[in-house]
Amino acid sequence: MVEAGDPSWVLTFTCADGPGIVAAVSGVLADNGGFILDSQQYADLETGRFFMRVAFKAAAGHFPADTAALRQAFEAVAERFGFDWQLAGAEERPRVLIAVSKGSHCLNDLLHRWRTGGLPVDIMGVVSNHPDLRRLTEWHGVPFHELPDGKAGQEAAILDHFERTRSNYLILARYMQILSPALSGRLAGRCINIHHSFLPGFKGARPYHRAHERGVKLIGATAHFVTDDLDEGPIIEQAVERVDHRASVDDLIRIGRDIEAQVLARAVRWVADRRVLLNGNRTVVFR
Repeated sequence: MVEAGDPSWVLTFTCADGPGIVAAVSGVLADNGGFILDSQQYADLETGRFFMRVAFKAAAGHFPADTAALRQAFEAVAERFGFDWQLAGAEERPRVLIAVSKGSHCLNDLLHRWRTGGLPVDIMGVVSNHPDLRRLTEWHGVPFHELPDGKAGQEAAILDHFERTRSNYLILARYMQILSPALSGRLAGRCINIHHSFLPGFKGARPYHRAHERGVKLIGATAHFVTDDLDEGPIIEQAVERVDHRASVDDLIRIGRDIEAQVLARAVRWVADRRVLLNGNRTVVFR
């Protein structure tokens, strides 16, 4: 019998596609009394890769009560099919470090969702190359760290805070500095960025002004993993909203900020829920 208080886990993995994968995983669960709560899978016929996410509970008196022992139950299947896999307790919250500059909209949204229980992460701190958002950050009870001058010093400080707090992800919540290839490589698959979706058409400063001059009809935002290719990493989430000739530059900026905050929050939440798996330069998102 499965009860509400029973421990639960999330298993995610990718491997070369082939027959018997789902049956093997389900067999391990069935043999040990596991109760599947949610199961999603995807076979990418272009790359020949298979992706799966399984959330399950342990029926009383069956599965071992700790994650380390539970991993042993899956070891044989994982080795047989060559899983690149993760197993985590459903209540385990990823630890995130947030980087910002002067824009407050994304940071304020993340902090509010986290403070009210809507974002299943542990925020370990906020780092910034400007002091402007210290008061907002500390009002929420989160440590704020102003970065030193100079790109090399700033990146060294970011990495130090990231590793010292044992963070799992770095969230660039409108951090207006380009990460070096060394840092983006060091944090591959662990760094999430948000930007307006005018790219690559309107790069650089004042993109909303130039978009207004061109009479754009769609305002959007993109959240993606950071890679060496600026703003071209694997996309996690996007959204758009229509505008028309009546929209001023200020209207575009306001709409764009709202969408950026929403898209980044969804991306962080999906990653925290272990719903995002990398697939080369794309992602598989089990919503």
